[in-house]
Amino acid sequence: MGHKFTDISNWLRDTKNTLNDFFYGMTVYELEREFKKEKGNLNNLLMLIVFGDFVGLPIFPTYYSMKLLPYVMPLYKTWKRNILREKDITDIVSGDL
Repeated sequence: MGHKFTDISNWLRDTKNTLNDFFYGMTVYELEREFKKEKGNLNNLLMLIVFGDFVGLPIFPTYYSMKLLPYVMPLYKTWKRNILREKDITDIVSGDL
């Protein structure tokens, strides 16, 4: 008898999770993607201002950059790849479709 109730409760839980994911995808998913993209763009801009001398664009005094360097080194490799990546018109337009 108890086995039947656990099957029903598992089915109800799975159905609830599926409906939650469905409505999340319909309402908030695209907005969350846009916010993550904007956060990445702002993060790249901040890194460019602070550590621009690493890619040949010295803007910020080196003293402050070196103070922040230990905190940024884990992110440096991916940031540099993103900044120096060649972008074309399809990269810009793809988010607006």
